Amino acid sequence: MPKIIAILNGKGGVGKTTTAVNLAATFAEQKKVLLIDADIQGSASWWFGRSQNTMKFDLSQSTDPKLLSHLQRITGYDLVVVDTPPALRSEALAAVVAGADYLVLPTPCAPMDLAILIETVQQAVIPMGKPHRVLLTKVDTRSLGEVLEAQNTLMEMGIPACKAFIRAYKAHERAALEGVPITQGRGKNAREAESDYRRVAEELKRDWRE
Repeated sequence: MPKIIAILNGKGGVGKTTTAVNLAATFAEQKKVLLIDADIQGSASWWFGRSQNTMKFDLSQSTDPKLLSHLQRITGYDLVVVDTPPALRSEALAAVVAGADYLVLPTPCAPMDLAILIETVQQAVIPMGKPHRVLLTKVDTRSLGEVLEAQNTLMEMGIPACKAFIRAYKAHERAALEGVPITQGRGKNAREAESDYRRVAEELKRDWRE
């Protein structure tokens, strides 16, 4: 039985697909990984389609709630990562959350983004009793104080957050356009961007072992 991780947020444009693809690629260096694109926008599939077979993981696309309700029947993989639709009330999202073992919720630090994230946790995560962590994304390297402020806000609300966070680098956009994960990205800040996702992956693995 593979471990099933869902990447979710009720809002688009928060770094959800970037997180799904890059975590899948990072974990795929040591595990057999399947990425499921359950987002009707199909961004992960578009990215994967540009890859020229450079991705180390497999990809499947499905937005059908009936199919997504059978995630736990998947065999042949160590890990399944699901990129979910940014719609809190979608049947597809509900099906994925129900079958997931762990949830990662990417969000920028801005107050409006955090407010929607907190709503996502309260409506779609806590009722299901699933282990989860918030991942702060698109962090402005000139305003790292925002990270501590956001982490403290989440802590006060009893919402667990990753200590690691994802800084905003153009390298992420370049990697998507080139059809590669950030682990294979090139150019300015690519290695810094890669190291952020490696830290997140290590933190998640420690969380799973505890």
